[in-house]
Amino acid sequence: MGKSKNNYYVVWVGNNPGIYDSWEKCKAQVHGFEGARYKGYKTKELAEIAYQKGPENTVGNKEVSEINIELFEKPDGPIADSIAVDAACSGNPGKMEYRGVYTYSGTEIFRQGPHEEGTNNIGEFLALVHALAWLKQKKLDMPVYTDSKNALAWIRKKRCNTKLTQTSKNARIFELIKRAEIWLRSNSYDTKILKWDTRNWGEIPADFGRK
Repeated sequence: MGKSKNNYYVVWVGNNPGIYDSWEKCKAQVHGFEGARYKGYKTKELAEIAYQKGPENTVGNKEVSEINIELFEKPDGPIADSIAVDAACSGNPGKMEYRGVYTYSGTEIFRQGPHEEGTNNIGEFLALVHALAWLKQKKLDMPVYTDSKNALAWIRKKRCNTKLTQTSKNARIFELIKRAEIWLRSNSYDTKILKWDTRNWGEIPADFGRK
C-alpha cells in the first residue's frame, strides 16, 4: 500500500519557487540551494493546495515525517494517496470543528468551525461528507479514512443520527447537517471510505492533538 509515484513537485524555497511537473525540473530549482524546501504530490490539485498553505503547514517536523514514511512502507499500512478526516469538540456538547488532510503529508485541505454546541460524532459525520463532496467536485479518485464507527454507520444510512437538540446557538451546525444529508441522498460516489486502524497506525493524521 506504500507511497506511489509523485507527479507534481512544490518548491517553496529554491531558485524559482513554484509547482513543477517532473522531478528533474524540481531538482534544478533545489539542487545545491541551501535551505531549499520542497515536496512531491500525486495530483496538481494537492500540489496547489500545499503551495498556497506554505511549507510550515505541509512539511511538519522531522520526527513525524520519519514515522509517516515508516508507516506507509508497511505492507499492511494505510494508503498514502488518501484523505484523512477527524473532528474535535471541547465539551459534549461544546465547540466543534472538523478538518480533512492529505494523509501522507498532513497538508490540510479543508477545515470548518469551531461551531457552538456541537458533538464529536456530528463533526466526524460532516467531515466525511465534506471529503466525499470535495473529491467528487475535484474529480479525484482516492479513499477517505475515518476513525469513527458512528460516522461510518451514519454515512451508510445517509442520516446524521444525533440526539443533540437544536438551539439558537447550534443552528449553524444543523444547517450543515441538513446540507450533508441532502448531498448524500442526491449524489452517488465510488469513493472508498475506510476505517483508520488507530491501534496499529497511531492517531489519524487529521487528529487535532487535543487528547
